[in-house]
Amino acid sequence: MTDPLIALRPWQAPELTSWRRLPMNAVDRRPGALGLDGDWRFHLLPAPDAPLPADAWTTSAVPGVWTVQGTDDLPGYLNVRMPFPQFPPHTPDADPTGVYEREIDVPAEWAGRRIVLQVGAAESVLLVHVDGEPVGVSKDSHLAAEFDLSGTVRPGRPSTLRLTVVKWSDASHIEDQDQWWHGGITRSVLLYATDPLHLADVGVRAGRDGRLRVDCQVRDARGALPAGWYVTGDLDGRPLTQDTEFDRANAEDERVSGFLGEARIETVVPDVRTWNAETPELYTLTVRLHRADGTVADTATQRVGFRDVEIVGRDLLVNGERVYIRGVNRHDFHPLTGRTVSREDMRADLALLKRFGFNAIRTAHYPGDPALYDLADELGLYVVDEADIEAHDHAHEIADDPRYLAAFVDRVARMVLRDKNHPCVIVWSLGNESDYGANHDAAAGWVRRHDPSRPVQYEGAAKRGWADPGVASDIACPMYAPLEECLAHALSGTQTKPLIQCEYSHAMGNSNGTLADHWAAIEATPGLQGGFIWEFWDHGILQRVSDGRPAGPAGTGLYGGGTTAPGYRWAYGGDFGEADHDGAFIADGVVFPDRTPKPVLFEHREIAAPVRIESYRHEGIVLGNHQHFRGLEWLAATWELALADGRTLTAPAHLPALRPGETAAVQLPFALPDDGGEAWLTLRVTTAEDQPWAPRGTEVCSPRTPLRPAGPPKPTRPGGEPVRLDGDGLLVHPLLTAAPTLSLWRAPTDNDELGGTAPRWRELGLDALVRKLSSVERDGARVTVVAEYAAAAGVVLHRQVFTPFAGGLRIDESAELPPEFSDVARVGSVFETVAGLDLLEWFGQGPWESYPDRAAGAPVGHHASPVDALFTPYLRPQESGGRHGVRRFTLSAPDATGLAVELDAPRQVSVTRFRAEDLTAVTHHDQLVPRAGCVVHLDAAHRGLGTASCGPDTFAAYLVPTGVHRWSWTLRAL
Repeated sequence: MTDPLIALRPWQAPELTSWRRLPMNAVDRRPGALGLDGDWRFHLLPAPDAPLPADAWTTSAVPGVWTVQGTDDLPGYLNVRMPFPQFPPHTPDADPTGVYEREIDVPAEWAGRRIVLQVGAAESVLLVHVDGEPVGVSKDSHLAAEFDLSGTVRPGRPSTLRLTVVKWSDASHIEDQDQWWHGGITRSVLLYATDPLHLADVGVRAGRDGRLRVDCQVRDARGALPAGWYVTGDLDGRPLTQDTEFDRANAEDERVSGFLGEARIETVVPDVRTWNAETPELYTLTVRLHRADGTVADTATQRVGFRDVEIVGRDLLVNGERVYIRGVNRHDFHPLTGRTVSREDMRADLALLKRFGFNAIRTAHYPGDPALYDLADELGLYVVDEADIEAHDHAHEIADDPRYLAAFVDRVARMVLRDKNHPCVIVWSLGNESDYGANHDAAAGWVRRHDPSRPVQYEGAAKRGWADPGVASDIACPMYAPLEECLAHALSGTQTKPLIQCEYSHAMGNSNGTLADHWAAIEATPGLQGGFIWEFWDHGILQRVSDGRPAGPAGTGLYGGGTTAPGYRWAYGGDFGEADHDGAFIADGVVFPDRTPKPVLFEHREIAAPVRIESYRHEGIVLGNHQHFRGLEWLAATWELALADGRTLTAPAHLPALRPGETAAVQLPFALPDDGGEAWLTLRVTTAEDQPWAPRGTEVCSPRTPLRPAGPPKPTRPGGEPVRLDGDGLLVHPLLTAAPTLSLWRAPTDNDELGGTAPRWRELGLDALVRKLSSVERDGARVTVVAEYAAAAGVVLHRQVFTPFAGGLRIDESAELPPEFSDVARVGSVFETVAGLDLLEWFGQGPWESYPDRAAGAPVGHHASPVDALFTPYLRPQESGGRHGVRRFTLSAPDATGLAVELDAPRQVSVTRFRAEDLTAVTHHDQLVPRAGCVVHLDAAHRGLGTASCGPDTFAAYLVPTGVHRWSWTLRAL
């Protein structure tokens, strides 16, 4: 007998968004529900209409994706292109289909009650059967589907529940997001029961003026509503009662229905504590549905935050305040389970974002798990809630395709219906990268009618112009718009909407250059209000090297620090045998797959600092409160004074009582020594008490200011050991295994490769310089060596002057770059040391990695690190480990022997175990073989990082110019 659901072929019917699926609502039914998570019987069929074998069932974890659970259908990554050639709405004949089955025992006490199945998420088409009978169909891979099983299951008797998940469908064409393609049931499955008379939906409006309005929808599963029902409620124990005036008005307008009841309860909270991302105050609301005799038929409980969101002119306001949106885009991701993320993981994600100064997330590019919004309410994060719509490969065709109209409206409407009561949600997003058409206008119209309390945004509407008042976006939210264009728009006099970029800095590999420059412009320019970094995660899936399979939910190769245990690696596009893929473009987050912060997070933390050093005057330090709603009482601080002589002085700091936007002068806590040396003051700011997102003592920011600039380098007197050169004019030194030579090349970053810079460098021949000795001249103890470095594009003249002094050697260098060598990676020296020098100590910026255009988050001070910890393990090996603004450093062995280098000015320095060619030659870190000694780069100039893998390149100020570059340094033994 043919299954009617299979015969319907819903996976190729875009007009069909669901069948017998219940309407979405905002009532949380998880408390008291019967959880169905765990191991289910499982078959993976080659197509949805393939026969189901009667035996050979395996098991699969629910929630989970079968693509990481040992099947032959493995993950695949494409950014824009679909993984099959068929045009919408068609799909390939080979269409992996997972059949999940288990017995369910409905409690006997549920007899006579309404019984509902909730499937948290399934991608991409869900077919439900009970005891072989069809129950329903749902699409939308990232929202729950509910089905009424009251007439299908029998309480007290077992039933067989079958969930069939079809991987490819017409819906896949509008779920073409930049992420791994998976298949499975990715969120929890549960059964719950209600009284037949139940709360079908509850809608909350809670404003900053303390006014609370709760709109209730009531249904009865048996048919017509019984007479005499009513609703009551309380807010933190404060009683609310049904609004009889609302009832009367409904009756007069003939809005009273026999099957849908509407009721409203209201109150005004005096001295209300408002909700915002800095002080996320919440109240507990309980709503009760009563029968005519007063007994309670149903109850709903949720947390409520009082806040307003509005757009006034070109400003987005929260509670009347113009807030900066310091956001990040976030996918559902886990390196072991793929798309399935636990509540604990989500809390860890959001807590980490709070610790690094973020106050907003965009749920790119689909609604998150309901727990995500509960946590954002609690911890304090603004949310741009985005519908599960991205038609990237076929965007233009689908945006106006009436066959997909219902899907657009359905997905947006269901998101709004589910999440409307969360104070964290401040903007509704219609989706991502789906061109712009009538389907978007229809969805926007539904949202504006249902929820006029929040703005609507859609990036694709930017094609009509940022100032166009008639499009389906209340916010100008372009992606990767150059800063100069944003500034020009804000200063043009034509701006009509807030400008908040939905993506503006791409965190692929060693990236996010010019982030501080962007924020300096944003904070200085009315009309610019922030944006969202792309993105939170590097989506590396833990992979066993031995067989190339995903490690799976029970994987043991998580190592920490962004690295993996031996025998494992982070897989990216192409690593699972995909013939068509987009490589490491999936690794573009501010954290590694194990949630280890990348260096950019420290940059962002400083950019978003709640308290800052505004200026230094002889009479004191001026501090400012850069928050929107909160004072500084939740913070503690310590002063640190880093002196050039190697000392670091500390003193307690007493933060002044400042309201948002206020400044105050505080007394300088130290008396500067009279030695005239460089001095830097840093304010280490931490949490004064435990926060929901961080324990007491967690560092929040470290603003710093120079108190005294560096003086000229100490003079050296000629003398000491004669300079030794080999036959090629290269320095021979007992602590070096490779002499200092000119370096113009770096292992290309992802930005260098995808932005087109690295290919141009290869055309210039910078990766294959050929050194030719020109001359060696001796003038007493001083030796001058001139060499030519030939490349495909020309010759660079390099001069080294070696001057020995007592205990060391001074090296003065210059390199003349002809016009053909514009915008090279670096100009500087590279040398290698003997083995055993495993500790780097330096005076400069740190302790984490920094580069010329990403150095705001690295305070100047005295730092130390094992050499092996200096290298940053970006998923595709590339230039990393640099430290900006280094004045001097030592490399030492455990017995304190080693070498010391002092630079003529703050320079870019890197010390790692890898040559640039080592990094360039491999694709993953498990292929790297560390060298025994250290590879040291001293750069007179180093190119900025930019974000050109997807977005603007670095600014002109951070490019390496042509002409003559000069630098000098001293080398001595410890």
